[in-house]
Amino acid sequence: MKKLVFFTFIAIILFFTMPVFGQSTNKKEVLEFQVIPDEAIRLRILANSDTDLDQDLKHKVRDRVNEEITNWVQDMTDIQDARTLIRENLSKIEAVIGETLAEAENNENFNVKYDKNVTFPAKIYGNYLYPAGEYEAVLVTIGEGKGSNWWCVLFPPLCFLDFSNGTSVADVSTDLETEEPEEVEEEEVTVKFFLFDWISSLFS
Repeated sequence: MKKLVFFTFIAIILFFTMPVFGQSTNKKEVLEFQVIPDEAIRLRILANSDTDLDQDLKHKVRDRVNEEITNWVQDMTDIQDARTLIRENLSKIEAVIGETLAEAENNENFNVKYDKNVTFPAKIYGNYLYPAGEYEAVLVTIGEGKGSNWWCVLFPPLCFLDFSNGTSVADVSTDLETEEPEEVEEEEVTVKFFLFDWISSLFS
C-alpha cells in the first residue's frame, strides 16, 4: 500500500514540475513590434557628434521641429494631405532650425530633406523591436551628422514616445539570457522541496 501511495506522489511531483520545465525553454520574452502604420511619416534628427554640446543642440532642434510639424498634422487623418503640407513647408522647417541654431549661438551647417527612403537602424524601445529599414521621413542632419540620432513618428502623431531612448538589440538579448535561468531555477527548487518535505512528513 505504501508503495502505491509513494508512486502516486511521484506522479504528482512530475505533474507539478513539468510545466515549470516547460517554462525554462519557452519563457524567454518575445520582442514584439510596436504597431506603426505602414503609411507613416517619421522624423529623424542626426546630431553633428556625440559631444554634450552637439547632443544638447540636437534636442533643441528636436523640440522646435517636432512642435512645429505636430501642430500642422495633429488634426489630419489623410496621409496624402500630411505629405503635401510637409513638402510645401520644408522652408519653414529650415527657418525654425536656423532660428534655433542662432539662439544657441551655433553656426553649424544643416540639411533638411523629405524622402520615402530614409535609412533607420534597428532599435529596441521597451519591449518593442523597431526593425532597420528605409522609411518615409523628414531627415534633419546637423553638421556632419555623425552623432546619435533621435526619431519619432510625425504622422500619425506618436512623438510623445521617445523611440531613441531604447537600448541596442545586443544589450536586450544579453539581459534576457542571463536573468531568466536564475528565476526559473529558484522556482523549480521551491516546488521540489515543498513536495518532498510533504511526502517525508506522511511516511515519518
